[in-house]
Amino acid sequence: MDAGTRQKRVEALEAIKNKAMEMAVEGKDSLDVRNFVADAKKTLAYELPDEEAFEKAKRVTLAYKRQKEGK
Repeated sequence: MDAGTRQKRVEALEAIKNKAMEMAVEGKDSLDVRNFVADAKKTLAYELPDEEAFEKAKRVTLAYKRQKEGK
């Protein structure tokens, strides 16, 4: 992930955190806050995907499958 994309991701995560904190201070239900955070992070993942993390997860999954098949 290039530096510009990473910076945008960090800024978006900070915005999500700030909004969640506002919701908590306003007395919103903790489930509503948690759902907001989960949904916002999913949206962020679609808008600014982390290709490096995806490739790492894919490699680990394939290695696990190969190991499991070998037994």
